[in-house]
Amino acid sequence: MSTTQKVAIVTGASQGIGAALVVGYRKLGYAVAATSRSIGASDDPDVLTVPGDLSQPGTGADIVDQTLARFGRIDTLVNNAGVFVAKPFTDYTDADYDTVTGVNLRGFFDISRATVAAMLAQGSGGHLVNISTTLVDHADSQVPSALASLTKGGLNAVTKSLAIEYATRGIRVNTVSLGTIRTPMHPPETYEALAALHPVGRLGEIDDVVDAILYLEHAAFVTGEILHVDGGQSAGH
Repeated sequence: MSTTQKVAIVTGASQGIGAALVVGYRKLGYAVAATSRSIGASDDPDVLTVPGDLSQPGTGADIVDQTLARFGRIDTLVNNAGVFVAKPFTDYTDADYDTVTGVNLRGFFDISRATVAAMLAQGSGGHLVNISTTLVDHADSQVPSALASLTKGGLNAVTKSLAIEYATRGIRVNTVSLGTIRTPMHPPETYEALAALHPVGRLGEIDDVVDAILYLEHAAFVTGEILHVDGGQSAGH
């Protein structure tokens, strides 16, 4: 059995789901490259922190280069970084568009392209996991979110495309599509209303998301999957 330490990159890793994923992958024995715009240094020698704005061209490739320089390989990329702006469609500004597409699409593209190239070069396969929203499948007039659907819907589509493109080269690509998760981005006074959006009647917890991603990490026969972690929201009401 190989004793080579595996390596994961987690974006949006300074708080919430991303920070919990760093802990989750470390518990699996992975070294982790953790990145966000505001991330601080880590005392763990097996955690490399890389500050960077993924909306800027070249940032994703730089993160990959720093990860390879430190750890020598990449086995998993979790595209957790994302921006969500809920507004009526006609209220969106050009700045909103640039912000949301910059992180959700440009950021995904740059770091995923560089990661897949590294995985192909090392020849041992790998795993990409994207984070999407169940609003792509189940639009809700209470949560107008056209830019989320535009960008995250694209991630759902490219998940299947990349899964098929690289299926014979050992690279799996999956997406976790979320309902509303109890994270710092949601004020506590909104919890009751947000919980009501889910048929199960509660918010999702960060551990629900981490469990789903780590399931996919171990699920060697699963690729091209859009795994809904949304309390039944995508199934209907």
